[in-house]
Amino acid sequence: MKAIRMDGDALEVRDVEVPEPGPDEARIRIVASGVCHSDLHLARGDWMGVPNTGDLGHEGIGVVEALGPGAERFLTVGDRVIVGLGGMGGGYWCGACEFCLSGRTRLCAQSKPLLGTFAEQIVVWAPAAVKLPDSIGDEDAPLACGGLTAYGAVRKLLKHGIEPGSTIAIVGAAGGLGHYAVQIANTFGYRVVGVDVGEGRLEFVRSLGAWRVVSADDALAVVQGELGGVDAVLVFAARLAGFELGMQLLRRGGLFVAVGIPPSSDGNLQLHPWLVFLTDPTIIYSAVGNVEEMRELVELAAAGKVKTHVSRTGTLSDVPDIFEELEAGKYLGRAVITDLTR
Repeated sequence: MKAIRMDGDALEVRDVEVPEPGPDEARIRIVASGVCHSDLHLARGDWMGVPNTGDLGHEGIGVVEALGPGAERFLTVGDRVIVGLGGMGGGYWCGACEFCLSGRTRLCAQSKPLLGTFAEQIVVWAPAAVKLPDSIGDEDAPLACGGLTAYGAVRKLLKHGIEPGSTIAIVGAAGGLGHYAVQIANTFGYRVVGVDVGEGRLEFVRSLGAWRVVSADDALAVVQGELGGVDAVLVFAARLAGFELGMQLLRRGGLFVAVGIPPSSDGNLQLHPWLVFLTDPTIIYSAVGNVEEMRELVELAAAGKVKTHVSRTGTLSDVPDIFEELEAGKYLGRAVITDLTR
């Protein structure tokens, strides 16, 4: 079968052996795979200490083709499923530790990542696959990380006391994760201020139903000058400048939710203790989500409340070009690999 492999700076489509499922595992024939910005970071070696070798891709929709011993408790051959769960922690979790029992499976000491959806077939732990209704299209594969990560971030607003009707800002609102977050936050009843760059991207955010849309260059003046700050900000930007802007948009006592992971070369987010003392923000990080949240998101998407905007489709061989285009910010929403055979 065909699959993409990372080998340092090289990114190649190779012929590899078809994997066989072990106990509680299922082999999935992938029909579509989303291209996430974290795939680009991994391939570029952008994150300190994370090797850019091995499998790639963590947003997949496919069909169950084979089951290992015990997997029939969870899936049936022929089931159409979505896999990935954001990659980190999406491959396995113990289900019994304090983190698993509180829904934070990514923090489980036994958790394993899921990578490898840039391939014709992949073997996954069967409990991590979520069955799909026919109303979810193949090009909705980015829901597996982009959608799930946005959903998990918006859900944390309630956990931290930001009630529906509150005003929130979404930095990077036209991107692969941000465009999901705008829709999900609208569904939850928040007033969304969408922040991005370029009129084309801003118009796209307007089309998603944002309450206000502002350019990153004007955001501070508009949000603080006209609105007095926002109750919460969700930062999906892939550069540190988006994080710095997000902190400046908060009202006193606001909630800062970091979601994106800038490259290590961007440096560190600087916090000034005196300003933190004066403004008293709550600062949290929100990463991916769990399998139950994936099921909830699938229900929202099936009801037509969350849609995937696909700007680019391609083959496995197109992935290097897609990475170049993604890095240049040419896409609204997502790119999806729809032909895994070449």
